[in-house]
Amino acid sequence: MKLNQAESQELARLCCRALEEKKAGELKVIDVTALSSITNYIVIATATSEPHVRALRVELEKALDASKTRIVGVDAASESGWAVMDAFDVMVHIFTPETRARYKLEHLWRDGDEISVSSLIAGKILPKKKAAKAKPKAKAKITAKKKSRK
Repeated sequence: MKLNQAESQELARLCCRALEEKKAGELKVIDVTALSSITNYIVIATATSEPHVRALRVELEKALDASKTRIVGVDAASESGWAVMDAFDVMVHIFTPETRARYKLEHLWRDGDEISVSSLIAGKILPKKKAAKAKPKAKAKITAKKKSRK
């Protein structure tokens, strides 16, 4: 069942709290509601080691089970350095540092709105301001300038 925006945010908050309690590092939350038809939030966390990946995954499963949230799927191949948990409206990725650097999910979802984790946990949803991107010059103007130089 698809949750409304407030319920999705609450689920993302629950995931962040569970991960933070088990000392997950570099927590990042990306609102992809406008970009994805399969999830609203992506939560990315770093574990210090493969056993820490497992511990974070188990803690997250306990928190989701306690909240009666349906877990759609879990993929945690042994020694892969990556565990993913799909709670439908929130998708959680837990990486070792090396695996996180290799896959760069933050880069893949850079068009999403990054949410401040501390604000989310405190109950205040405040998207971080994105840096203004430079607008590319119109191709016609560049072509015209090149022609005028000839």
